[in-house]
Amino acid sequence: MTERRTAVVTGGGSGIGRAISLRLAEDGFATAVLDLNEEAAESVAAEARQKGHEATAFKVDVSDRAAVEAGLDQVRSTYGPILVLVNNAGITGFKEFMKITDAVWDRIVAVNLSGPFYCTQAAVPDMIEAGWGRIVNISSSSAQSGQQYMVHYVSTKAGLVGFTKSLALELGPKGITVNTIPPGFVDTPMLRASEERGLLGGTVDHHADLTPVRRPGRPEDIANAASFLISEEAGYITGQVIGVNGGRNT
Repeated sequence: MTERRTAVVTGGGSGIGRAISLRLAEDGFATAVLDLNEEAAESVAAEARQKGHEATAFKVDVSDRAAVEAGLDQVRSTYGPILVLVNNAGITGFKEFMKITDAVWDRIVAVNLSGPFYCTQAAVPDMIEAGWGRIVNISSSSAQSGQQYMVHYVSTKAGLVGFTKSLALELGPKGITVNTIPPGFVDTPMLRASEERGLLGGTVDHHADLTPVRRPGRPEDIANAASFLISEEAGYITGQVIGVNGGRNT
C-alpha cells in the first residue's frame, strides 16, 4: 500500500468484525469501525489506537439507508474517501419455516442483504473516482450447504453470494474487486449465544470434532483471508467465494 487508505468495517464491534477491524488497522488502513452498538465499536477502535493505529468508531444502523449515508459522510470527513468496504454486519435467527413472520423475515433481509446494498452504493463512488477499491462481503457457509430452521438467514446469505458475483462483473473494469468469504463455524459471541440456547444440535466442541481440522474457526482466520483479498496481491481475484471453514464445506 503506497498511501494511507480508508477502510470501513460494518458490524465491527465484536466477533469477526472486530478481528477484521483490528487486522486492517494493523495493515495500515485508517479504519472506521461501524456498529449499532457504539460502545462496542469504540472499544475496538480504542484497542487499535492503543497499538498505534488509526481507527474511529461510528454508530450506524446498516438497515437504514439515511443512517448509512450520514455515517459514511462522517467517515469521509474524518479520513477521506472510502476505498475498502467490508460488509460484515448481520443478524442470525433460528425458527421453523412456517413460524417465520413477515416482520422477522423483513428484519433479517433489512440487515443482512439491504444493509450491504446501502453501504456499497454509498461507498462505491469513492472507489470509482480513485480507480481502485476492495469490497469483501461476509456471507455464511450455510449458504453453500443449507441449514434447517434458518431459511430466512440462509436466504439472505445466499443472496449476498449472488450480489458479490454480479457486482464483481460490473465493477471489475473500474479497478474494484468484490469477493465474499462464507465463514464456517467460527467461535464468536453469536455462536456461543446459540450454543447456550441449545440451537446448535450439540456443543461447540462436538462440532469442532466433526470439522476436518478439528477446531472451530477463530475470528482471526476470517480476518486473515479478508486482509489478503484487500491487498494489492489479490488484485486478480474477484467474484469469488473464498470459503474459510476448516474443510466443513469443500
